[in-house]
Amino acid sequence: MRDEFERQLALLNEELTTMGGLIESAIANAVKALDGDEHSINKAYDYEKSIDNKEREIESLSLKLLLTQQPVASDLRLISAALKMITDMERIGDQAEDIAEIAATAKKKMLKKSKHIQRMAAATIDMVNKSVEAFIKKDLLIAEEVSHNDDVVDALFEEIVNDLVDIIKKDEGTSEVLDMLMVAKYFERIGDHAVNIAEWVQFSITGEHKRL
Repeated sequence: MRDEFERQLALLNEELTTMGGLIESAIANAVKALDGDEHSINKAYDYEKSIDNKEREIESLSLKLLLTQQPVASDLRLISAALKMITDMERIGDQAEDIAEIAATAKKKMLKKSKHIQRMAAATIDMVNKSVEAFIKKDLLIAEEVSHNDDVVDALFEEIVNDLVDIIKKDEGTSEVLDMLMVAKYFERIGDHAVNIAEWVQFSITGEHKRL
């Protein structure tokens, strides 16, 4: 009985790792879309669908483990954290798709419009990568680093807002300003979700959650 539980628990870890890879790819393609790569727009849509499917699979596996097994405290924490993490992962996929949709509508290289958007995109991707890495390695230090890097992303968002104010003052196109503002806001939200994932990784390891 325990052997089967351990097998399913290992599968849960593998599925979460796979979902982490999907969200990383979704964001990478959204960034390429902002730089004018139309092929990446469609790929971002495809990844979002794959992420939704993977969320349902992990949710089903987690509930099966809870209902049919009797997990001890550490295993119960991992399963509970998994159910929370996939919600944030799914939302990251949604927001990557939203960024790609803006890129498709704008049909311009938006990364060139603000010197800070590309830096914000890179910082956000790094946060997501590290949150997934923290889970895979069960590494508290990496998880803590994700939380600290959120301040960097927030500061870049403020810089982008300042850039956009300058553009408005120069009367260089209100629609483009709104597009860039929404892209920056989506990146900020992705960063917030990466922090949530990292905090649930910490919970799965220590049993403590900063916000609970």
